[in-house]
Amino acid sequence: MALDKTFDPAAREAAIYAAWEEAGAFKAGAGKRRDETFTIMLPPPNVTGALHVGHAFNHTLMDILTRWKRMQGFDTLWQPGLDHAGIATQLVVEKQLAAAQQPGRAELGRQAFIAKIWEWKAQSGGTIEDQAKRLGDSMDWDRSAFTMSGAETAPDSEKHGNFHDAVLKVFVEMFNKGLIYRGKRLVNWDPHFETAISDLEVENREVDGHMWHFKYPLAGGATYTYVEKDEDGAVLFEEERDYISIATTRPETMLGDGAVAVHPDDTRYAAIVGHLCEIPVGPKESRRLIPIITDEYPDMTFGSGAVKITGAHDFNDYQVAKRGGIPMYSLMDTKGRMRADGRPYAQEAATAQAIANGDESFDEAKIAAMNLVPEAYRGLDRFEAREKVIADITAEGLAVMTVATDPRLGKAAVKAPTAPEEGGEARTEADELVPLVEAKKIMQPFGDRSNVVIEPALTDQWFVDTAQIVGPALDAVRDGRTQIIPESGEKVYYHWLENIEPWCISRQLWWGHQIPVWFDEDGNQYCAINEAEAQAMAPGKSLTRDPDVLDTWFSSGLWPFGTLGWPEQTPELAKYFPGDVLITGQDILFFWVARMMMMSLAVTDEIPFHTVYLHQLVRDAKGEKMSKTRGNVIDPLAMIDLYGADALRFNNAAMAAIGGVLKINEDRIKGYRNFGTKLWNAARFAEMNDVFTAPRADGIPQAAQTVNRWIIGETAKVRAEVDAALTAYRFNDAANALYAFVWGKVCDWYVEFSKPLLLDGAAAEKLETQQTMAWVLDQCFALLHPFMPFITEELWSLTGTRDQMLALTPWPEQLTGDLVDTQAQAEMDWTISLIDGVRSARAQMNVPAGLKIDVLRIEADSDAQKAQASNLPMIQRLARIENINDAAEVPKGSLTVAVKGATFALPLAGLIDVDAEKDRLAKGLAKLEKEIKGLAGRANNPKFAQSAPPEVVAETQQNLADREAEAEQLKTALARLSEID
Repeated sequence: MALDKTFDPAAREAAIYAAWEEAGAFKAGAGKRRDETFTIMLPPPNVTGALHVGHAFNHTLMDILTRWKRMQGFDTLWQPGLDHAGIATQLVVEKQLAAAQQPGRAELGRQAFIAKIWEWKAQSGGTIEDQAKRLGDSMDWDRSAFTMSGAETAPDSEKHGNFHDAVLKVFVEMFNKGLIYRGKRLVNWDPHFETAISDLEVENREVDGHMWHFKYPLAGGATYTYVEKDEDGAVLFEEERDYISIATTRPETMLGDGAVAVHPDDTRYAAIVGHLCEIPVGPKESRRLIPIITDEYPDMTFGSGAVKITGAHDFNDYQVAKRGGIPMYSLMDTKGRMRADGRPYAQEAATAQAIANGDESFDEAKIAAMNLVPEAYRGLDRFEAREKVIADITAEGLAVMTVATDPRLGKAAVKAPTAPEEGGEARTEADELVPLVEAKKIMQPFGDRSNVVIEPALTDQWFVDTAQIVGPALDAVRDGRTQIIPESGEKVYYHWLENIEPWCISRQLWWGHQIPVWFDEDGNQYCAINEAEAQAMAPGKSLTRDPDVLDTWFSSGLWPFGTLGWPEQTPELAKYFPGDVLITGQDILFFWVARMMMMSLAVTDEIPFHTVYLHQLVRDAKGEKMSKTRGNVIDPLAMIDLYGADALRFNNAAMAAIGGVLKINEDRIKGYRNFGTKLWNAARFAEMNDVFTAPRADGIPQAAQTVNRWIIGETAKVRAEVDAALTAYRFNDAANALYAFVWGKVCDWYVEFSKPLLLDGAAAEKLETQQTMAWVLDQCFALLHPFMPFITEELWSLTGTRDQMLALTPWPEQLTGDLVDTQAQAEMDWTISLIDGVRSARAQMNVPAGLKIDVLRIEADSDAQKAQASNLPMIQRLARIENINDAAEVPKGSLTVAVKGATFALPLAGLIDVDAEKDRLAKGLAKLEKEIKGLAGRANNPKFAQSAPPEVVAETQQNLADREAEAEQLKTALARLSEID
């Protein structure tokens, strides 16, 4: 079958993929020729997901390794699957119900709503798996796992698999070992979904905010002398005060304050440490008094140096409250509204005051039940309550005041500012006073899916006592059983795990693994795989199951062995676990990778993988983070539509430098499409010269012609380069080596060098060259297959009679260094060097491309003379040379070309318009020098080196070096032209 003019990805890729699937090419163990296994686990994308550039990037790297190992004969498994994605899935289905004007979640009830989710999953879930096939992913799709498979709520069509059983078994075992417990801790709370969420689901955004300054009056009208001093101890400001000033960005949380903290070294407040101060909000007769304490947390240089401690609504305050034994009062309900439950405020405040005075003890349950929100604020949205609290404090005169011209207010100052309430010059009566409300940028946490402000909330949750299981995970990396690439990832890994907090694993959702714990009327807990077992543990008692579900990170932490049938001791588990390498983004090193390490070692006493390859976020061509707002999002499916999957994949591999910045550029993707076309055209050239119909060599061709011996050796060299690079996970080095070999040495040089032999050679020379070219192209197809599977599989099928598909064809490991012919390599390298040198010199001086020129040989040793003589027709044709004559010296106005053992000169007189070339080069040099000046200014600026990201600094320095090298070349060329009369 004749090759078409070009390869059409849109027309052929789907058919090629279908043929792979029909042949079972991706099944675990397909193509196995050795007992060694290679296992790679796909980081399970959300069931709601769609293929984005991050997926496309790391899927490409995983597929390269999988196809490479499969071709090497390993018993290979690339395990696919999906995560049930609690919040994301629940949101999708709720939106779908609303759009269809169907009853919502609350109206349907838990059982009916979960049934709706399973319906959606059957119809629309898993779109990303179909998209992954478009990329060419060679996963064993028959083994695709789902983190909710086997759940009791699943319909019959979704009962396959036992991942749910694995999750429940691990929970029960860890609970029984004391590794899981229920407790009240501060968590990220999403008021929209009414659930705790992980840090990874929190998006911190810089927003316009305010900091309000308020006075907390000292109890009993006490006063103290407030003194501010400079670094030398000189007094800057002094006044008698009856209050302590605090600043807050969330005034509504003042109602839950348990203390005011100052730094132990802050002399301004030393006199009042241990005193009580009054929270300046709420009914006057019931206002609480709270202690002024010391703690290392407050920053003496920020604001007033005094910090209100609201342990139930701030993560830093929570730690201070724990250290100081300060009660933590929750103010809000699950929707982010001020609580409206409990006893009247006067009673609650009286109890809280007794606790603060030490007259009454407190415990967690007692504090949790108390509602310290005054009636005037109960039931208000938190932001409505904020406005009311601010207004009430200000109306009472307890806002810190300052002059209207204070620059902290965010207004233009018209005269020297003063700070009468917090130091500075004394004000005059003429100064207009206003509340001190600083306008400033603040970092505010938002739910990444709900898009609402996250509230730190003190709630009852289930936790893994990570302190008990973190040790083996740390040891596995320290002793080298698991390697993290790049090495910088190890430092992050150690830092996180050495400072680990208990892991909150419960979520207040309906979609997910419901926690297998039942409670009796007295609150006693019964943990069991099912209700029957729990009831057997509590005979005669009425049990209620905990309504919460497990965090998806808990279930996905079991992914490396849960997908292989654990807790059943399946053949797959015995064969493919532990796995080999995990490829994932560095952003989930802690959230997923570290947790898989901990869970795997805790449950199976085995590491889940020996290598973790971490990559950065894929950014746009300028290194900017992609966002819809910026309009710089690149859709990988759109790139596949335009340029084919192979081009996108090769681009991904080429940019995959370990630890490097990942910049995706459509122009580069387009360029790699052209690379595929270059290979296709080489195959068409071979076809037109009967390469594929001529008798094939048995194994590696036995070549006599220098050019054929050379290309066989070059093929062996690139195979070794690719293997070494992939073994070290240097995907970019492997891609670049293949690009240079296939485009440069095969499609350019070898095709050109073969033409005389194919067109005019003797019969034996022609056959040898046909056999060598057929063999070389086969090796190109095989070596490129892991990177560009579609076009190589197509070419493989169209260029010969094959025993099997390329995806299952053995990797060319027989290509060893013994095939490198040093004499042929030296001769051809010399020839290529001379042709390249002459071409470069011609281009530099704008010598017309079609003009044949005379070249002078100034000197040449015997090897150079031999190489020239043997390859003279090719040199003359490819470098557009009329004659090569000997000369004793380089004439003036000539360009020299130096190659190993020889020097040649290109006389320019009469070939070019010297004045025009001087003018062109001078303009180019002037432009370059201007660029160099700008780049040097940045590169040599210490501030730039300190503030810019390291990759930007390195890029600037490299650009400067490149421009300086270009400038030197132009200066040399101008000097040569100046020699011509």
